[in-house]
Amino acid sequence: MEFTIPQFIEQSPKIVGPLTWRQFLLIGGAGIVIFFLYFTIKHLFLFLVISIFLLGLAVVFAFLKIGGRNIFAVLTNFVVFTISSKLYIWQKKRIPPKIILKKEEVGLKKEEIDKISSLKMSKKSKLSNLSTQIETRTK
Repeated sequence: MEFTIPQFIEQSPKIVGPLTWRQFLLIGGAGIVIFFLYFTIKHLFLFLVISIFLLGLAVVFAFLKIGGRNIFAVLTNFVVFTISSKLYIWQKKRIPPKIILKKEEVGLKKEEIDKISSLKMSKKSKLSNLSTQIETRTK
């Protein structure tokens, strides 16, 4: 039994002509606001400036995409990033190593087990010391 796989599922359907529902609402909403401004603002120049600004803002929010995302999502992510904390500190947790004893070692005393189980940590290697010296060298 074969199934058809839907293609282009990331595209919004075109509802009103070449516009998606969201684009239509943004442009139409700006048009309605401009229509009411026409009757409320008496100065023609002020009306033109405000209406061009509103229409431009609606077109930007409706059509502009940055990195495949609409401008509203980009601005939302920008505000969230700006407000959130940016200090990330990684602290290594010091967990003692698990000690697995063989059956023969179970009969030993606690001091002997501690002596056996203590890990011998070597000092930094010479290469690590040299890189530290090179990085911290001041002229």
